[in-house]
Amino acid sequence: MSAGSAATEPRAAAELAARTSYGRLLAYLAREWRDVAAAEDALAEAFAQALAAWPGAGVPDHPEAWLLTVARRGLMRAGRRARTAERLRPVAELLDEERGAAEPSGSIPDERLRLMFVCAHPAIDEAARTPLMLQTVLGLDAARIASAFLVAPTAMGQRLVRAKTKIRDAGIAFRIPEPEDLPERLDAVLQAIYAAFGTGWDAITGTDTARADLAGEAIWLARVLVSLMPDEPEASGLLALMLHAEARREARVADGSFVPLGQQDVGLWRHDMTAEAEMHLRRAASAARPGRFQIEAAIQSVHAERARTGRTNWPAIAGLYDLLVTLAPTAGARVARAAAIGEARGPAAGLAALEAADAPDNYQPYWAVRAHLLSGSGDLQAAREAYERAAGLTADQRVRAFLLARRDRT
Repeated sequence: MSAGSAATEPRAAAELAARTSYGRLLAYLAREWRDVAAAEDALAEAFAQALAAWPGAGVPDHPEAWLLTVARRGLMRAGRRARTAERLRPVAELLDEERGAAEPSGSIPDERLRLMFVCAHPAIDEAARTPLMLQTVLGLDAARIASAFLVAPTAMGQRLVRAKTKIRDAGIAFRIPEPEDLPERLDAVLQAIYAAFGTGWDAITGTDTARADLAGEAIWLARVLVSLMPDEPEASGLLALMLHAEARREARVADGSFVPLGQQDVGLWRHDMTAEAEMHLRRAASAARPGRFQIEAAIQSVHAERARTGRTNWPAIAGLYDLLVTLAPTAGARVARAAAIGEARGPAAGLAALEAADAPDNYQPYWAVRAHLLSGSGDLQAAREAYERAAGLTADQRVRAFLLARRDRT
């Protein structure tokens, strides 16, 4: 064990291993045992043992190998699969072989991304692929995943259990797909990356730094994906979309208070990041194959123009939302379209579009938009009630304070 390793803070070392190697380790275990749930349990126990052992013994020179060894032993003790020690290669040798092996052309250069494509296997229920990636690879719990997909946590938990059971019982091989198989699995991977970004983005105004870090992780994964599949315009579109949003991170809070997009100080926007987003959006548009993420990125591009012109072109944004809901008629897109129509054509038109949006009753953005539109139309009592309902549906204290302040001023 090196002196540097011995001096490393054990908890920090374990957190670093979890952050950088979780997907890699889980991929190894799941590939051998074909049981995602069992692999997750064994890996969780290995991290727990690391936190107990490393403070006294020191951080090992190869934390990945240590964790993989402990997890494998746990699986063998539990009898998940009958294997003999002679059949297991030494862990350090296995990792050396994995690192040193020549990569085939078109291979996936990030272990987390590899496992995400594995989770998009055609034999797995389509509705479970993206949630499975979010839980297995990116570490989100079922409740947060359910919130992103606007379903009950129990229903999402059951969906995830069924997917893992299918992997185990059907013996789905945990093999990295061939390059020609990637395009058919791409959509689920893009959705997972965007959902992870959204989870992190929602936490930016709060204090949950672990969730906020997900935004950066999602952008990193999108960059890797664009380098892997440069001819896929939706990958470039997703990266452009996230970069546009991330460019405004610092402007979302001022003096401790939440600041909505239309009131943000454009001088705080990261204009270098906006320029990079525009580059990726142009690259995507050149393929002449429009898709959901490209359109969402184009909407954010119009918002970004305010830094140059001093105004927001709401008719253009409303038109882009019209196109978006034809391709991806999600609750979020429909509610955002109503908000844009309200800005472009007046509160009455916005309210009519919102009524037709058919959003879930507990969807917080619906109530925030409704409150704003009702206030603009002069129905102040209904607006105050909607602001209060919206405030009650958000977990972010700063957003809640902003909405309640709006209620009190209405």
